[in-house]
Amino acid sequence: MDRKKILIVEDDNFVTEVYSAKLTEMGYETVLAQNGEKGLEILRNDKVDMILLDILMPVMNGVEMLEEIKKNEEWKHIPVILLTNVGEKESIQKVRDMGVKNYLIKSHFTPAEVIEKIESVFKKDKTS
Repeated sequence: MDRKKILIVEDDNFVTEVYSAKLTEMGYETVLAQNGEKGLEILRNDKVDMILLDILMPVMNGVEMLEEIKKNEEWKHIPVILLTNVGEKESIQKVRDMGVKNYLIKSHFTPAEVIEKIESVFKKDKTS
């Protein structure tokens, strides 16, 4: 079976480590970026199957990175799950309009629940 590769774009090292460890344990491969700019750099050089994206980050935030992803023919079909602490309705609506698969508030979800969401997106993509 091909291991799915997930790009985690997150500036909080603790959060990155938790999700990276959990996903690796579940059989996924993870690639890590500290901000949107680094995330885009990885996308240019590597094929990923999904992006786990934070919104509030230095250099380039998640919404800016998402805008770049959606402009790019090669990347715009990659499923994106936002994992963030930002819960404003405007942000949520803006990213939903940009085709984000899920918008998860970090404090409302355990890593196990986030993994379930990731797996459900992969399952849906298989059936569609």
